[in-house]
Amino acid sequence: MFSHNKRLQYTVRVAEPNPALASLLLEQFGGPDGELAAAMRYFTQGLAEEDPGRKDMLLDIATEELSHLEVIGSIVAMLNKGAKSDLAEAALEEAELYRSLTAGGNSHTQAILYGGGPALTNSSGVPWTAAYVDSRGDPTCDLRSNIAAESRAKIIYERLIAITDDPGIKDALGFLMTREIAHQKSFEKALYAMADNFPPGRLPGMEPYDRLYVNASTGPGDMDGPWSSGPEWERTDEEEMTVPADGGEGMAEVKLPSDQMKTVEAMTLRTKSDPNSDPLTGVDLGAGPPVEDDAD
Repeated sequence: MFSHNKRLQYTVRVAEPNPALASLLLEQFGGPDGELAAAMRYFTQGLAEEDPGRKDMLLDIATEELSHLEVIGSIVAMLNKGAKSDLAEAALEEAELYRSLTAGGNSHTQAILYGGGPALTNSSGVPWTAAYVDSRGDPTCDLRSNIAAESRAKIIYERLIAITDDPGIKDALGFLMTREIAHQKSFEKALYAMADNFPPGRLPGMEPYDRLYVNASTGPGDMDGPWSSGPEWERTDEEEMTVPADGGEGMAEVKLPSDQMKTVEAMTLRTKSDPNSDPLTGVDLGAGPPVEDDAD
């Protein structure tokens, strides 16, 4: 059950309208790393979570993400407020109105289609989709994904802060960016509160492949580091690689019933290529006469 408090979680102070900036801010409204995607990701995870601590945390953060969606949506609405009334009342001359609506981004689409209100799209006008919710139902897998999602959102907020001089917007975006940091900390604490959190799932890896580093990209710039060498790794360079790794023949095989094998053999015989043929084709006909060598 939800109860809406009409006060925002953080005060929105917009100095002046800016439809172009509004369209860019939609990245955090209806984009893949935006607040709606985060809220839906954590809600669906929380509803299915069996651990009471993680369930409470996920539902808390999901609810807060909805409040962040409200903050971003309010900023977008304020940035579009003047353009919305100008368009609705035809208050500007045609050329001037057109210039104001095509100032940048997809601000003209926001004004014409959505009347200046915040739309569930990203900054390019692509509609929000549930495909942004990438939960897998395993807590170690999902928490790592959540940490990455909060990290991406934090970077997007940094970039949005960099493109505006409006102090009120900078302040509100700084608050939202900082909350992404706090959520990332919560998810990391929850991940490491599980004693066995790597690898994800129940099954262990296949030895020795779980400690094998394959140096498959060789040449200038080849480097070594803790990600490829040390006590946890067995490094294999390209020239030392055993292919296939399992020591088998490395071919794809399947056992077919005898009747299917006969049809496969018949199809193979029917479609067999003749390596000794050199048929005249449309390419040959369209190429024209052969070019004579000037040396001759």
